[in-house]
Amino acid sequence: MKKFSIFLLALVSTVVLSCSGKDVKYVVKGVNAPASGMIVYLIDGMSSEIINSTVISDGAFEMKGTAEKDALLAVKIGNAANVIWMFNDGKPVKINVADETLSGSALNNKLDDCMKKRNAEYKELFDMSNEFGALSTFEQRARMQEFIPKYNAAVAKYTDFCMGLIEENKDNIIPVAIIPYIAEYLDAQKLDGLFSSDAPFAKHPFIIDYKDYLEHSGVRTDNIELRKQSIVGKKFIDLEEPDADGVMHKLSEYVGKGNWVLIDFWASWCGPCKSEMPNVVEAYKKYHDKCGFNVVGLSFDRDKDAWTKAIVSWDMPWIHLSDLNYWQTVAAGIYNVDSIPDNLLVDPQGNVVARGLRGQELAAKLAEIFE
Repeated sequence: MKKFSIFLLALVSTVVLSCSGKDVKYVVKGVNAPASGMIVYLIDGMSSEIINSTVISDGAFEMKGTAEKDALLAVKIGNAANVIWMFNDGKPVKINVADETLSGSALNNKLDDCMKKRNAEYKELFDMSNEFGALSTFEQRARMQEFIPKYNAAVAKYTDFCMGLIEENKDNIIPVAIIPYIAEYLDAQKLDGLFSSDAPFAKHPFIIDYKDYLEHSGVRTDNIELRKQSIVGKKFIDLEEPDADGVMHKLSEYVGKGNWVLIDFWASWCGPCKSEMPNVVEAYKKYHDKCGFNVVGLSFDRDKDAWTKAIVSWDMPWIHLSDLNYWQTVAAGIYNVDSIPDNLLVDPQGNVVARGLRGQELAAKLAEIFE
């Protein structure tokens, strides 16, 4: 199944810069929240690390602590597909969970307004990509000539709108939260223009770090396939997602620990994934007990029941993680996954040695290693 854009790139947790060298207090309160017991996370936007969490009680929650001044933070409520962005400017914020509205300082009020406008503008592009991606390969080929001009026009409309938001806010740091949502669509000249600007947002550590990440990760390569293959020969990139019980796990708990591991990108709704999975199951059963070969499934699902039922019905007895964020899953951004099934074969030291092994290619590669 094909996706036509690489969504917001999650920054790797091993790259961390300070925002100002000064910590300030934060207070995040939520009202009109869903049933008690759901977990709310406060996530550092630059490191993707969870810095605080709490449990909703009687429709409300509160988190207090300190973080770097002006750090870009995200509030994630349970398994919601979206996050609510805020800057830690030392002023308390209040979130109405029912309509995902944030209120606080003038800066955060404006950020909330801008992100809602961006989300609304992006919906046309998102729906178009999903509708086309749901078609069979045959249907995609038949409609390609019609689709591409419309898609490019939607991209231009979306990027022009976001560039307008950035221009309106060039005197503040709000563009810090917007730029990662359009970086993939901009040509090098426009993107470099944003990074080299004298505006306050260009000096924010998040943007400095993000620029460095883009330049060293291969994501700015024009050729998508080259970009996808750029991970081969390098160390795997760590990420963190929950298992079916909601317990958070890092990829590094299973990869680079002395065994060969296949990181498998899949989804229960993906027909080609279902067709390919018997090959992965066969490989696992053949080499797991005898050679220690392991598989870590990173799902692109958004429905938990469909995900967990597929794990059982497809006979997949290995480790499974998913943030249930569909194409916005953290794995898509980090590993440039624009179609599934896809996979990475990682050696015992954590080096990626191959990508996209399917069918006989997977069987032959594993036979070369283990037999």
